[in-house]
Amino acid sequence: MSESRQADLRRLETYVAELMTAFEITNPPVPVETMLQNPMPEMWEQVDPTQLSGTFLSMRSQFSPRMSLARLLARHAAVSAWGKERELPTMLKDEELLRIFARMLLMPAAMVMALSNVARNQTMMSMHFEVPEDDARLRLQELASYS
Repeated sequence: MSESRQADLRRLETYVAELMTAFEITNPPVPVETMLQNPMPEMWEQVDPTQLSGTFLSMRSQFSPRMSLARLLARHAAVSAWGKERELPTMLKDEELLRIFARMLLMPAAMVMALSNVARNQTMMSMHFEVPEDDARLRLQELASYS
């Protein structure tokens, strides 16, 4: 992984930590729906997830809709005044980085690292963070690649 890519990932981790602090979120599961509906000042416009079409929400697993909402939150954060101050529109033009940011939002590094070693596997994380197992596996790989 390039140094530039690692720097971007570290910046995104910092921004996720800022959001968790701003929204006073200390434990999983991260309430992305509430974050969309009740943004902090200078952030995104309020979003009503109940108005989203069924085609927007992925239904691969019981937790797939949360990943869809996390990607929506990532997009809204990027175009907000808060996101623009942090150069998110440029960073998140890369669809892969947008997906990584969404996983970070649902599974913040500090919360993942707070889990016991036994719980730090894709099955336990899926249940703990309410995310699909594939996304939990990818998040563990991402954290291992630059931590």
